[in-house]
Amino acid sequence: GFHLSGTVTEPAMQSEPETVCNVAISFDRCKITSVTCSCGNKDIFYCAHVVALSLYRIRKPDQVKLHLPISETLLDQLQKFVQYLITVHHTEVLPTAQKLADEILSQNSEINQVHGAPDPTAGASIDDENCWHLDEEQVQEQVKLFLSQGGYHGSGKQLNLLFAKVREMLKMRDSNGARMLTLITEQFMADPRLALWRQQGTAMTDKYRQLWDELGALWMCIVLNPHCKLEQKASWLKQLKKWNSVDVCPWEDGNHGNELPNLTNALPQGANANQDSSNRPHRTVFTRAIEACDLHWQDSHLQHIISSDLYTNYCYHDDTENSLFDSHGGPLWHEHVPTACARVDALRSHGYPREALRLAIAIVNTLRRQQQKQLETFRAQKKELLHRGVTSITNLEGWVGHPLDPIGTLFSSLMEACRVDDESFHGFSDFMENMGQCKSLEYQHLPAHKFLEEGESYLTLAVEVALIGLGQQRIMPDGLYAQEKVCRNEEQLISKLQEIELDDTLVKIFRKQAVFLLEAGPYSGLGEVIHRESVPMHTFAKYLFTSLLPHDAELAYKTALRAMRLLVLESTAPSGDMSRPHHIASVVPNRYPRWFTLSHIESQQCELASTMLTAAKGDVRRLETVLESIQKNIHSSSHIFKLAQDAFKIATLMDSLPDITLLKVSLELGLQVFPLFTIITLEERNLTQCWWV
Repeated sequence: GFHLSGTVTEPAMQSEPETVCNVAISFDRCKITSVTCSCGNKDIFYCAHVVALSLYRIRKPDQVKLHLPISETLLDQLQKFVQYLITVHHTEVLPTAQKLADEILSQNSEINQVHGAPDPTAGASIDDENCWHLDEEQVQEQVKLFLSQGGYHGSGKQLNLLFAKVREMLKMRDSNGARMLTLITEQFMADPRLALWRQQGTAMTDKYRQLWDELGALWMCIVLNPHCKLEQKASWLKQLKKWNSVDVCPWEDGNHGNELPNLTNALPQGANANQDSSNRPHRTVFTRAIEACDLHWQDSHLQHIISSDLYTNYCYHDDTENSLFDSHGGPLWHEHVPTACARVDALRSHGYPREALRLAIAIVNTLRRQQQKQLETFRAQKKELLHRGVTSITNLEGWVGHPLDPIGTLFSSLMEACRVDDESFHGFSDFMENMGQCKSLEYQHLPAHKFLEEGESYLTLAVEVALIGLGQQRIMPDGLYAQEKVCRNEEQLISKLQEIELDDTLVKIFRKQAVFLLEAGPYSGLGEVIHRESVPMHTFAKYLFTSLLPHDAELAYKTALRAMRLLVLESTAPSGDMSRPHHIASVVPNRYPRWFTLSHIESQQCELASTMLTAAKGDVRRLETVLESIQKNIHSSSHIFKLAQDAFKIATLMDSLPDITLLKVSLELGLQVFPLFTIITLEERNLTQCWWV
């Protein structure tokens, strides 16, 4: 049938009587296209009575009487049928019935120009568009209500649930996903607070700003749908440009015109490449989606990557920078990394998990190959670069803290593949043949791709790409929000890594990447010479240190000590190397950059130093090395004082004898902060303990 109607009885409750609701549902090609219910409840989702009637029809089809379309059953009785219908509902339909009767009696009316008459009980025409019913007015009202609550009463959580619903729709390839996102975006753009914040020059709240980020990311997924029609994409592009041109449209970097342009964005090319950066239009939250409308999926190499596990070329020589295959014969994909990862996110979002996984593996292999090539390049130029003592930023956009979250996308895609549960087995059956039953939600070293190196798995790939992204040397972006986002995303990624238990295979990955990062020059945030304004590695190095310490203490300390640098506070830091083509210098040479997160960065530097002091207890050589690094790199008196206190506490733990060397470290640090203070000495167990007042 094309129409289902029935009555749904809701049992009486203690405080409410029994209610009977009249429900009507229309269908078209396996989709519910419209619903009505007398309960009057308004929500984005179907009411319980509509769901109940639908489930009744599914579970008990034999108890639902089927009818032929009215146009095929009444014939000669149509006049009587119409008269009775008008009689029963005369106050509602009589004016319409009279109007239709007049048009039927008129020879020139539009009705008489068409053969036959519409019959909703007979279904729609095969040429008519069909989609699931979506109460557009109610979606708008709900979003408007949540936004008006300003983050209170869980409104942010509710809006995130709506975004999750959009992703669910996209995954089911429901055309309402784009419609619903359009309705949500219209309400976001109509939020009166946008104009108020712009006028006052104040920043929107952090949680609200994150909702806008998700909005922009979802539009990237929409326009990158690999099977959308050209006219659909053209329609979305027109709408995105319309929103993009509105004055209050939020900017991607979160600023309101008071800050300098975000230099981590790709510089324009072509005719406008040399225009003054201050005159360039700011990128809005929709800019990347607009640019993505120019992307397509017709590249034959890309099609082969996502469509087959067997796409290889063992005879290919891996000697050129843009080789299509690696030395193992596996395919590579050379594209701007955030853009390539946006394709992975789009494939996952639109219900193509196997295709997304194949592309993710190709991207990771490409990043690893590039890392090796970069190391070889640096080794060839190392002597010259170290002699000059300056370096450049080779990546125009940092991957951690990036609006499209490329490293997070690759990591989650690969981790989903190695999370063993029922859904994964069904979703990735092509990649998991002959695997036995495993416990739910455990991370396993499942074989990833037969063209990867022996012993590699989805898990090792996920961990390695996270380490590559976290260790990338990248410029600190301008603006409070962009800088906070770099810190937040770094901590989120490390938190996910900490959930994984390290085994021998993963420890090898950590060792390999730590060595790469120490030796990779300007491509690494842990290189020997780094740019003055590159993002510090303190948080990442603390994680590396604690992970490597039980397995390779020498490498752990070498990594952590290298990361202690904070060149932005060095008064004699070089301004940079202007001779390199991709160099990003300060906007004003030798300016003191506006690092809004500097206090957080210094606290992370202090945490790293404290972690090393704790681990080095009892090792005189390492304690002296850590002390020297602290004195050289930490410039905050309060943090040095805290480290002095930490050293004293560690040295005098109750369960062991006091550590003389650590006490000396505590004294040295105390003297550095307070040149004039009183030292109290006590003879106890022939050891000297020191306090300062």
